[in-house]
Amino acid sequence: MEAVEVNGYKIRPGANLRAANLEGVNLAGANLAGANLNGANLHRALLEGLILEGANLKDANLKGATLQGAILKGANLRAANLEGVNLAGANLAGANLNGANLFLAESVSANLNEANLCLAVFGYGLLKWAQFERAQLRGTKFFYADLEGANLKGADLFGADLAGANLAGADLAGANLSKVKVDKKTEWPVDFGSTEAVS
Repeated sequence: MEAVEVNGYKIRPGANLRAANLEGVNLAGANLAGANLNGANLHRALLEGLILEGANLKDANLKGATLQGAILKGANLRAANLEGVNLAGANLAGANLNGANLFLAESVSANLNEANLCLAVFGYGLLKWAQFERAQLRGTKFFYADLEGANLKGADLFGADLAGANLAGADLAGANLSKVKVDKKTEWPVDFGSTEAVS
């Protein structure tokens, strides 16, 4: 595929876009698989359906970006700023989001299976029906997040913050809930023995 040029940057698989300023650009449907976007500025960018499989987005600023249906399998989003992003239906299976900021993010039906989300912040996020199967969620902050119907089978939630979180209908089979932080507003699935599982 011929490279597209945006703001003077070549948009193509494997592109070197380290620290690139792509604020507010429209890259919907483009292919940046394996690209280096370390520290790039993608604030409020339109990235719907963008292919970022295996891309490096460490420390990138994606605040307010639209990543609906984007492919981010195996991508490195360590410490990235994803505050308020739309990740609905996005595929982040196996991605590294260690320490990432996803405060107020919308991740309805997103695939985060086997992703590393340790110490990430999902506070007040909309995470209905999201897939977190076998995900690493140690110390992850889900305070007041809506996790209704989420798949958390086999996930490691050791020390996670679930204060005020809505887990109604969530699948917690085999999940590690040791030392999780909860409060009276934490809503558990019907018939879930939270008092026994949480210690």
